[in-house]
Amino acid sequence: MKKYFAKTFLGICALGTSTVAFAQDATEQVVEGGMYQALKVKFIEGGADFMSLVAIALIFGLAFCLERIIYLNLAETNASKLLKGIEDALDKGDVEGAKAIARDTRGPIASIAYQGLMRIDQGIDVVEKSIVSYGGVQGGLLEKNMSWITLFIAMAPSLGFLGTVVGMVMAFDKIEQVGDISPTVVAGGMKVALITTVGGLVVALILQVFYNYLLSKLEAILNQMEDASISLIDMVIKYNLKFKK
Repeated sequence: MKKYFAKTFLGICALGTSTVAFAQDATEQVVEGGMYQALKVKFIEGGADFMSLVAIALIFGLAFCLERIIYLNLAETNASKLLKGIEDALDKGDVEGAKAIARDTRGPIASIAYQGLMRIDQGIDVVEKSIVSYGGVQGGLLEKNMSWITLFIAMAPSLGFLGTVVGMVMAFDKIEQVGDISPTVVAGGMKVALITTVGGLVVALILQVFYNYLLSKLEAILNQMEDASISLIDMVIKYNLKFKK
């Protein structure tokens, strides 16, 4: 029993030693060869299989983030200017002019306004239903592919932890083959475990920053859409009262 506890204690010490050695080695490589060279070395040391999967998760996650950033930036509209133009046209009774303003403006707010103006002669209830229905469609388009980003945020650390488990198995396999616990025997497997874990967590953190940025832009656009929808309904009511007595 004492021999068993002694071996277990040595294994824990080996894990701590390998952790310190990993941190010192990474620091020395960054100082000597630069950040790129250090990342390259650690990528290779972490194992091509799991590190490649983590890198693929980063690439696909960033691709979806870039696509959403472009789409949401293009979806932004000067809602105040748009609504002011539509209101001025409706005050003059120029429904076609209001439609032209909405049609020629980019973004979901203009699309919702155009759908409502297309049905302005069918009554306020029809206009309101049209705005609500098309607002839901535009909201779905704005949220498109966001679930893929959350998937890669969850996958990256999971792949890293899977590499950690594999590294632990490798370490214990070597212990079983050698029949002894020593830092030299355990260090290889522990190093793979630490590198894959760090890689997965770094990827998840990077994607999480982009995801939160996208969420803030998405919420801002959705709030603009709701405010613009209410303002548009008020304009239609005002138009009906003025020109359809």
